[in-house]
Amino acid sequence: MHRPVLITSPTETPVTLAEAKGHLRVDFDDDDSLISGYISAATVHLDGYAGLLGRCMVSQTWEQKYDRWRRVLRLPFPDVSSVEVGYTDEDDEEITVSTDLYTVLQDQRGHYIRFSDRFSSPNVGPDRAGIRISFNAGFGAAADVPWSLKAAILLFVGSLYVNRETSASDFKPTMAFEALIAPHRRVGV
Repeated sequence: MHRPVLITSPTETPVTLAEAKGHLRVDFDDDDSLISGYISAATVHLDGYAGLLGRCMVSQTWEQKYDRWRRVLRLPFPDVSSVEVGYTDEDDEEITVSTDLYTVLQDQRGHYIRFSDRFSSPNVGPDRAGIRISFNAGFGAAADVPWSLKAAILLFVGSLYVNRETSASDFKPTMAFEALIAPHRRVGV
């Protein structure tokens, strides 16, 4: 399995500028760009493949490639809302697998694709990762992101805003921040 690749980024952040300014008690516009940057930084810190959560917050499209067929192909994220399975055949043709040949399932580790017994694994060639699964992952729109994650982002933004000159290595998450994200983290998966 290869590292997943982000295809389409979310169209919004989990926290709006207005929400962050309200949290910070900022009633002027001079720092809007700075605060927006902090919202983005806090979101990147938590979200996606490299984020602390190991999951997506606002819906986004990813692609996962595989070197070979297996009856079950595990996806790297939970909260999957749609899936498309495809491959590049030996003639370099792009083929989409019919949705009646696989099922999207979920267990305690997350979502996975299980191919039906009728599915016959096509040859994709030994020199390429021709199997790909494109999928949407996330809680949905920003309004669907759990408030505990929004509160964690606001705490992070507040810390960055108040401690602008602190180096990144000096940042220590608070117990409140850790407690807010803990129920949503995918650790050891």
